[in-house]
Amino acid sequence: MAVTESVRGETSESAGARAAHEGILRRQSARESAARTYARALPIVPVRARGLTIEGADGRRYLDCLSGAGTLALGHNHPVVLEAIRKVLDSGAPLHVLDLATPVKDAFITELFHTLPPGLADHARVQFCGPAGTDAVEAAFKLVRAATGRNGILAFSGAYHGMTAGALEASGGAFDVRVARLPYPQDYRCPFGVGGERGAELAARWTESVLEDPKSGVPHPAGMILEPVQGEGGVIPAPDGWLRRMRQITADRSIPLIADEVQTGVGRTGAFWAVEHSGVTPDVMVLSKAIGGSLPLAVIVYRDELDAWQPGAHAGTFRGNQLAMAAGTATLAYVRQNQLAERAAELGSRMLRRLQALAGEFRCIGDVRGRGLMIGVEVVEPEAESTPGARPRTAGLAAPAGRAVAAQDQDRHPRPAAPELAAAIQRECLRRGLIVELGGRHSSVVRLLPPLTISDEQANAVLDRLADAVDAVSRDYAAHDGSYQPHQGHQYRGDRTDRTDGTGRAGRADWAM
Repeated sequence: MAVTESVRGETSESAGARAAHEGILRRQSARESAARTYARALPIVPVRARGLTIEGADGRRYLDCLSGAGTLALGHNHPVVLEAIRKVLDSGAPLHVLDLATPVKDAFITELFHTLPPGLADHARVQFCGPAGTDAVEAAFKLVRAATGRNGILAFSGAYHGMTAGALEASGGAFDVRVARLPYPQDYRCPFGVGGERGAELAARWTESVLEDPKSGVPHPAGMILEPVQGEGGVIPAPDGWLRRMRQITADRSIPLIADEVQTGVGRTGAFWAVEHSGVTPDVMVLSKAIGGSLPLAVIVYRDELDAWQPGAHAGTFRGNQLAMAAGTATLAYVRQNQLAERAAELGSRMLRRLQALAGEFRCIGDVRGRGLMIGVEVVEPEAESTPGARPRTAGLAAPAGRAVAAQDQDRHPRPAAPELAAAIQRECLRRGLIVELGGRHSSVVRLLPPLTISDEQANAVLDRLADAVDAVSRDYAAHDGSYQPHQGHQYRGDRTDRTDGTGRAGRADWAM
């Protein structure tokens, strides 16, 4: 029977796919909890995926720069990951073994230890935790408390360490007397209003003062936890010199240093582990996301001298995920053998340069920063007054490594964050077939976390679509006196971006599976 055309110009087959897609979304909204997050901003129904590309139930395809919040180091369904999983399934090996020794686990630990920072692998122990990064954070806290006999934890403003109670206590949005919050240095919105090396120095002095002052209200802590690059906090790389100071401060006072590499690890920032940029070797590393090769897996790796636990001091039913260990071994080896960390450093630098040019074109972009393929674009109010007390800029100020400053902001204070504009840019990206995440203190940072396997052509497509989205939001914002109204001239159809507004800027259609 011939396929008939629907009223909307769709085939009956595509109309049926769209109806199925919309039905799934309606049922999700009716049945899932109000706590769901990504599903609200990204109303898609993935059914197939490979590499950078996701195809939805309605037939539309997207370039995925969310990558499972950084979980997919090799992108979706990479052949080496699928082969590793199939090998375990075909072997008849048990899939659930608690913490028993298996050949699959032994291979994973061997490969993991092969990648660890110098000075740690030769004196390390590993603890398999529950399936998520937050479980590993909890384990790290328990470990250092057991090893030191102390209770308190030092953490940093803007941090994110997970969603369990203990991890939330150390994250930026919580308040707890057992966690002392310290300033995390950043250049664009420096907490001391100066930025650069001076801002990092003041942040380090603040930490020293808290620990040295007997009346600071902060007792000698069990450990310090930090992210080498704050992810959810807005993609803020820690200055290398400051991170070395934190290592020295903690070592001098016998405070274990915990590096949360859940999102930064496995090549994401341009080094296999982000602490390697500064030459720091932490006492404890918290690992998850990419180490499971897209499947749930979380571990802590720590100096053997901290191993004061008694048998059963930390356990978890699902800490022996054999499929995740196999997928993780394949991922770790592939990243190492194919030098994908080095590739992330080089491609990330080129993407930052292009985004710096974009920041010079649009007033709604206040800052571009990142490390490797962990990139953030901070969206600000285009016409607002500068923030009082923020760091002033001078015309000759050079952006530090891994950070670009919008040209129009070089001689003024940073403007207020614009979360509504950031959300509008995210929506316009989705209309153009690009999936991005928002983060930062005010959810005003557009975050790019593409797989390490992204090609140059795909990277250009990502940046083209992001530029188109920023352009559309900026023009609509200006046309409606400071409020965003979606422009009906942008019609996304899954295989191209039609531009009927006369700008002559074509959307890219490099979908490469």
